[in-house]
Amino acid sequence: MNAPTPNLSELNQPLLFEMIRSFTTLAETLNLSHAVTRLNSTRQTVRRHISQLEEMRGEELFRTKDRRYELTEAGEAALPEARELLMHAKVWSRGQTGMRGALQYLQAHQGDWVFYQQQRPIGDIWTDESVLLRETYRAWVMASGEIESPNLSHVRPYLMVYRNSDSGWICVEFGNLSAYVNWFGLDYARSSIGRPIARLPAGEEFGRMLDQSFLDIQTTQMARLDHVYTRMPKGNDESQVTMAYQRLMMAGFFPDRSSAVMTLVVPTINVKIAALDEVQRAAMTDITQPDFDPANAKFERMAAMTT
Repeated sequence: MNAPTPNLSELNQPLLFEMIRSFTTLAETLNLSHAVTRLNSTRQTVRRHISQLEEMRGEELFRTKDRRYELTEAGEAALPEARELLMHAKVWSRGQTGMRGALQYLQAHQGDWVFYQQQRPIGDIWTDESVLLRETYRAWVMASGEIESPNLSHVRPYLMVYRNSDSGWICVEFGNLSAYVNWFGLDYARSSIGRPIARLPAGEEFGRMLDQSFLDIQTTQMARLDHVYTRMPKGNDESQVTMAYQRLMMAGFFPDRSSAVMTLVVPTINVKIAALDEVQRAAMTDITQPDFDPANAKFERMAAMTT
């Protein structure tokens, strides 16, 4: 019995990563010579990669006009995912990303600095000890994501609000009772308004993976819960201390209907991150809960009355 003949995509799988690199690099430069230089390759190789990729996908990715490359409509559509595949592959190959129960997991180490982020089921908030976490989620639902809604007014002082920009995600508002203000101080927080989110010392690809959660929230208009463990400076102190917290991310809208992402950070020692060892867990000693009076949790009270 004859063995089945492998199709073109199966034959080219070992070269697929390089083919995608050729595609994304040529898409960025739109110049074959520049792409060849950046890839440290040859014109023949890059052309072959593009041709093979187009044959595998069954669509043209580029057209040439006046000896200059242009992306086709199919190429434009394919480019974002191709970039994400390369980024994810690089981070995955370093052991910095993975899945835990079909939810995203990120980790990075750089000297004394560590970072762990484990996405959690959103339903965890219903059994969590934090009334503020549940109240904020309920308020977000009642407000339909509208930042200026009166339904958000009692929890808004605990929130941070972000907007996507050409420079990346920037914070446009710090609530005066937010964990960020409590951690760094009000003056420092105010000076951070309008600045891009600080890049962590783990490489560009890892930073983009962190940004992806913001983009996912913006795109899906949903909410997300993460547990985070890291080391960072406190206030003006240059020495790093351990911080662990839950982060609730929620899609939002400014009054002009432009998109935003709101976050609530709740410090806690009860982060559910399997990779943490006993020494790391023992370091979580400086945990200050937000000063939120449960009597102000109007939606929590309403929910209790209906159960």
